[in-house]
Order: sequence, then C-alpha cells, then structure tokens
Amino acid sequence: QVQLVESGGGLVQPGGSLRLSCAASGRILSINAMGWYRQAPGKERELVAAITTGGTTTYVDSVKGRFTISRDNAKNTVYLQMNSLKPEDTAVYYCNADEPTKRYWGQGTQVTVSS
Repeated sequence: QVQLVESGGGLVQPGGSLRLSCAASGRILSINAMGWYRQAPGKERELVAAITTGGTTTYVDSVKGRFTISRDNAKNTVYLQMNSLKPEDTAVYYCNADEPTKRYWGQGTQVTVSS
C-alpha cells in the first residue's frame, strides 16, 4: 500500500502562486510515476501534470508554462509549483501515485483563485 498526504492548497488572487506538496509513504519503491489531477465543480477529473521515476514530465496544455511538477526522491515528495494562477484553475487538486497495476489517490486539497 501507498499513502499520500497533500498540503499547500488555499485561496489566492489571480496572478498569484501556490505550491502543492504530496508526501508518499509505504510501498514507495513500487511507484512508477506520480502526478496531480484536479476536479472542478461539475467537471470530470483531469490530469494536470505527471512525473516518472526517471524525471520525464507531462502537462495538460492549459497549464504549460505556468505550472511545474518536481520530485524530491530523498523526501519521497512531489511538488506542483503553480504560478500565474487563473480563476479557471480553481478545483480540488489530487495527488496520485501509480504502481504497475494500481493507482493511489490523496485526499485532495482545495485551490481557489479569486479576487
């Protein structure tokens, strides 16, 4: 089993920044990749960014150039640095970790971008 604990959400004005953190514990050596998804009210959950154990990153087009995903292997933690935030970035953000045959989810953290 893998446990994921997220932190760093909150309320920010448009144009502001936030950094989300996701700390993994448990069977972490089995993890292939980690990422961040988000779900806004009335919308489906979507992939925001992902990073493999080798460091390869993927981003949804709407956040390219504004968000950066990174990982600290020593701390078993993945980060999502979010800059130039827009109201449409408002959502619950979920961390995920992938094993070869199973996906784990964090509890979610709310990000609200509003003036």
